[in-house]
Amino acid sequence: MSARFDVIVIGAGHNGLTAATVLARKGKRVCVVEKAAQAGGMARMTDYGGGATGPEIAHLLYNLSPAVAKDTGVAFDAQPLPTIALSPDGFHAEIRGGTLRRAEGTLHPDSPAFEALHARLVRFAALLGQLSDKPPPTIAEGLASMASLRDLGGLVKLGLNLKRLGRDDMREFLRIVLSNAYDLLLDELPDGPVAGAMAADAVRGAFSGPRAPGSVFTLMYRMGQGGDAAWPLGGFGAFEGAATGAGATLRCGTGVASVDVEGDRVQGVTLEDGTVLQAGAVLSSLGAEATMQLAGPAHFDIEATRRLRNMRTKGTAAKLNLVLSDVPDMPGLSDAQKAGRLIVAPSAAHVERAFDPVKYGRASDAPLIEAVMPSLTDPPLCGQGRQVLSAIVSYVPFAPEGGWTPAARDDLTARAIDTLETYMPGLSGLIIHQTLLTPDDIAAATGAPGGHWHHGEIGIDQVLTVRPVNGLSRYAFGIGGTISAAPRPIRAGTSPDRPGATPRDGCSKTEYRHDPKTRQHRAHRPDPRTFP
Repeated sequence: MSARFDVIVIGAGHNGLTAATVLARKGKRVCVVEKAAQAGGMARMTDYGGGATGPEIAHLLYNLSPAVAKDTGVAFDAQPLPTIALSPDGFHAEIRGGTLRRAEGTLHPDSPAFEALHARLVRFAALLGQLSDKPPPTIAEGLASMASLRDLGGLVKLGLNLKRLGRDDMREFLRIVLSNAYDLLLDELPDGPVAGAMAADAVRGAFSGPRAPGSVFTLMYRMGQGGDAAWPLGGFGAFEGAATGAGATLRCGTGVASVDVEGDRVQGVTLEDGTVLQAGAVLSSLGAEATMQLAGPAHFDIEATRRLRNMRTKGTAAKLNLVLSDVPDMPGLSDAQKAGRLIVAPSAAHVERAFDPVKYGRASDAPLIEAVMPSLTDPPLCGQGRQVLSAIVSYVPFAPEGGWTPAARDDLTARAIDTLETYMPGLSGLIIHQTLLTPDDIAAATGAPGGHWHHGEIGIDQVLTVRPVNGLSRYAFGIGGTISAAPRPIRAGTSPDRPGATPRDGCSKTEYRHDPKTRQHRAHRPDPRTFP
């Protein structure tokens, strides 16, 4: 059996669904293929057990670009959540909208320094946000190319906006953007839960500690739309609803066996059940190397293959989902604060020490945790007075010494629950059901390489023109058509937006075409007006 579409999208995570939505709204015939039985990828909801529903992996809405929301028509009824920096001594701190107070409502002694630092980072992050909503710059075609001139125009605009910050802020931006979060935070704040929470945000999901160069860049990246987190009431189903509402076809339960290439040109895909789907363009929201394997490494030169295989994709975040019989006790927090984003990171130094064991294939003895109880904000998720607790646990290796044996999984689960119980006395006695997803489980469930939260490190050497790798910029590569990879799920922006415009995050016009003279594939970018 076969069917014909204009575009096939591999993967129904939020990147794939966003790409499908925009293309379908432009009149393209789009089919989204998802291996799992349910769409959503890392953002899908799941049955925790006992009639309780919650987020399987990702559990908060961050950094949804207004441009993406406009292009897709996606809308969330999102409830903003405060960030609670938990302290072992019970003197917790509440961060809300860039302000800092003690949890009991009194002025926090670090408030002036924190608020000045937060405002400065948000202002700087807005500059990076300009790049996030545009294709990464490239000058591969030389300055004579109109596309390159448009790219350079974007960089010129960025430079002008940087200059408009004023001399002092411009110097500060250039000083810190490539530096490490640890030094920046402790230059401004005393070490403690507030600095620890910010340090944890700088490295969540990454294979690095806050002392790593470039961790300020990743911290600012998380603050691209102000840095606030929210719970979308009902979950993340709006992405799927927007895609199907725009007319995209969604096929779940069967993965892609291969991307079909004939005469050095993409023809479509063959599914695992033998179905052939034909299309002139294929977009993949899998990792870059996995996409290459689907098309066949023989279609890529040796250097491109080597770079894709060496892309850094070591995931360090596990997911613990709990069903509780009641709301746990949390001394020092009000009922409203218990529904917030709870951060277990006692200090920036603690965050750095917690990373050390992962370097040697061991899980941290004192993991960092970002936890939320969405059922307090969204009661329909549970019934009978029960609650769900969703926790992202860092640092956890993808492939620990000895592998993920049942004993290793039980040990990690117990360690995470013990850590939470420091701030939630009696938690273990409330647990009705528990599920642990290691980075290895996340990779198997979603296709994210290495189980990495962002499909690859967001380091300075793996962003913009070198994402996914040098020579395959704009997150994509092609074979006489377009095979696009979107290994950057922080922003849900993927796909072309206007006729004649280059694509947003996740879609590229870069192709690799065969040069009969040199018998090699050379980079080429077709006219964007002809896509797809």
